[in-house]
Amino acid sequence: MAGSDGAVDVRNTLQRMRRRGGLPVAFGGLFSGSRQFRISELTGTTTNSLRGLAVIPGNGLGGKVLTTSRPISVADYPASRAISHEYDAAVGAEGLRSMLAVPVVVRGRVRGVLYGALRQPLMLGDRALSAAVEAARELERVLAGRDEAERLLTVARRQPPPVEPPPVEETDPAVWEEVREAHGDLRALAHRVTDPQLRDEILTVCSRLARASSGRGRERERRSGVELSPREVDVLACVASGATNSAAAERLGLRPETVKSYLRSSMRKLGAHTRLHAVVEARRAGLLP
Repeated sequence: MAGSDGAVDVRNTLQRMRRRGGLPVAFGGLFSGSRQFRISELTGTTTNSLRGLAVIPGNGLGGKVLTTSRPISVADYPASRAISHEYDAAVGAEGLRSMLAVPVVVRGRVRGVLYGALRQPLMLGDRALSAAVEAARELERVLAGRDEAERLLTVARRQPPPVEPPPVEETDPAVWEEVREAHGDLRALAHRVTDPQLRDEILTVCSRLARASSGRGRERERRSGVELSPREVDVLACVASGATNSAAAERLGLRPETVKSYLRSSMRKLGAHTRLHAVVEARRAGLLP
């Protein structure tokens, strides 16, 4: 994951957490590499005492969260006996007292920590903790989606399509089903990636996968002028995998009515009368693998 992209994700997550939980201060960060965790993003703070602070597993509130993988809160950070106090100077410089911390866990591994805090020694209520946990779950889904996109891209880079791809009919059908499934997964993930460079690379790989399935006859048809919008291709990719309109809407983050609209417009452009016919024509045109 690009560092700048991760910083934007954390920053946006912290702002939502503050707004939903009524927290005046929020901060956090993600692991850089496999071992080092630093607080990189701050919102609502008045000093930079916490920026760049390296948190060691086991030390302080965040360090305890790193080792337990569970949310923890303290009513008065400087006086709490539930944590160690290696970071009291940085916390005190910001004037923080009550504090919570929640882990960001992706596939069983802690990837970062989100903190929320008050400047008064008060017990944080359910609203603040629930908002922090919900924000962490949202960030986890973003990170998991980007991880999957990068994994699929890595696989695609290792297996570039041949310059003269053989017709689909001469290739093991099971292989092409796997290619089509990967194509659909990549297109669905592309629109959840906030990094424009990574998103464009994903869509470029999708186009390569689609072209790889076109034999010479299909290539001639592909140049006949049929053009679909990216979202029309997204919807057809979902339909090709057997998804219903509702399932496609959930997968693509759209409303079912919007999916129907894209499907109707793509069918019209392709001269198709049914969903299946549209998929077949899109494959003949080299728009789907």
